[in-house]
Amino acid sequence: MKLKLMALLLAGWTSVPFAPAIAQTAEPQVVASDRANSPQRPIEFAQAPAPGAALAVMMQGAKLPAGVGLEPANASAIEAAIAAQGFKGEAGDELLLRGIASVPAVVLVGRGEGPQQLREAGGRAAQALRSVRAPVAVLGLSDASDMAEAAFGYALGQYRFDRYKSAATPPPADRVQFVGAQAPAARTEWDARKAHLSAAVALTRDLQSEPANSLHPGSFVARTRAAFAGVPGVTVEVLDDAALRRLGMGAIVGVAQGSPHGARLMLVRYRGAEGAPLALVGKGITFDSGGLTLKPNPGMWQMKADMSGAAAVMGAALSLARSRAPVHVVAVAALAENMPGSTAQRPGDVVRTFGGQTIEIRSADAEGRLVLADAIQYTIDRYRPFALVDIATLTGAASAALGSEFAGLFAREDAVAGRLSGAAAQSGEAVWRMPLHPAYAKAIVSDIADIKNSDATGAPGASAGAHFVGHFVPENVSWAHLDIAGVYWRDSDRPLEPKGASGFGVRLLDTLARSWQAP
Repeated sequence: MKLKLMALLLAGWTSVPFAPAIAQTAEPQVVASDRANSPQRPIEFAQAPAPGAALAVMMQGAKLPAGVGLEPANASAIEAAIAAQGFKGEAGDELLLRGIASVPAVVLVGRGEGPQQLREAGGRAAQALRSVRAPVAVLGLSDASDMAEAAFGYALGQYRFDRYKSAATPPPADRVQFVGAQAPAARTEWDARKAHLSAAVALTRDLQSEPANSLHPGSFVARTRAAFAGVPGVTVEVLDDAALRRLGMGAIVGVAQGSPHGARLMLVRYRGAEGAPLALVGKGITFDSGGLTLKPNPGMWQMKADMSGAAAVMGAALSLARSRAPVHVVAVAALAENMPGSTAQRPGDVVRTFGGQTIEIRSADAEGRLVLADAIQYTIDRYRPFALVDIATLTGAASAALGSEFAGLFAREDAVAGRLSGAAAQSGEAVWRMPLHPAYAKAIVSDIADIKNSDATGAPGASAGAHFVGHFVPENVSWAHLDIAGVYWRDSDRPLEPKGASGFGVRLLDTLARSWQAP
């Protein structure tokens, strides 16, 4: 009886169908969005404004510019508003007017002097008129270069990332015209460089803004490779996790080993000139949880943009390549996701880099310098650059020291620091030189390995991080380190940087590469 009952129970048990297990993968099972960002106003140049256009008037003082071409009644109404509001037309001044006859809106913008102030005036106009459902005509610019600079600022200032907003009404995308007698020459200048540079900044901001369930090391490579497709003079090299392991890149592999997404090293060479290249190496942590040295929750969402350095170097290379600049550059993205999975590296572990150096892991949250270590050594070994600039959201200390106005600049040579500072002044992306004092190098001395990646010492955190990165750059290679932790994200609108991802570094590195060639 007992045997019969047991047989029946077994038969009943084995006849119950089991639900198939759902495989957990690294990819999201439902794609959050399959849309692109909403279109922006296309940039045009014309000798007369389109009928019914909203107007942006570039002002130098309180009087309307000569030859601006307004109807007398409209000009009189605007002049009366200027007097009533006490508008002075200085750099940064802005006055939005409505109810001027049939003109949808008029914004008066103080243009100031010089290219950077012109760009900012263009950005202010874009943001003031972004909700106006009409074409826009920008008036008051007679010089072709001034028109192109203002157009560049307009393009930067109108950026938006809205592909995940399912119900929002997109802003207007009617054309914007920069009006003046020199329109053909302005169009030539725009097409030659500024159109490519503004598109590269937009790509960089897109990459920074993507959520980490959409952008991981593999998809970063795919998105960036697609942007370079068909661009002359470009070659792309990608090392996947298996290749990195074979090459002995234990630092970057170690950062990624707690994530289901393997690390990648992406190297884009643009050869528009002979001679040794300038190397641009970017930190590409597509999400930084801190690993086992887990970050606190407040603000962790923003760590989706911890790959901003990698995005910036790819953006700069794209701008240079598309504009066919006569330069030779190698842009390198050191890509990993830093997660606290069961296989994550531990504080106290020791890893070996591509060049055979050993690193003691004191903090799993000091991971950016680890991926840069392997990337820098491989780049120098493979491409033999005459100079190398790395850019990274490396330390909160840089942000604490410099706030949101400057990137931290570290360099061993005064001449190199001068080159970066000059490019920063020309591009409008500001840097401030920070100390790379030998005393701070003690912060990376390890008791059991060649160096350690972090520890509580008296050294300033940003300087200690710079010393760590510089440890992997030979003395015969000119080198600069940019810590962009305070400038990669904006909490409110700025004229050239709408709230969100700033794209910092693209303009700076583009300018630098055009002026710094192999000796």
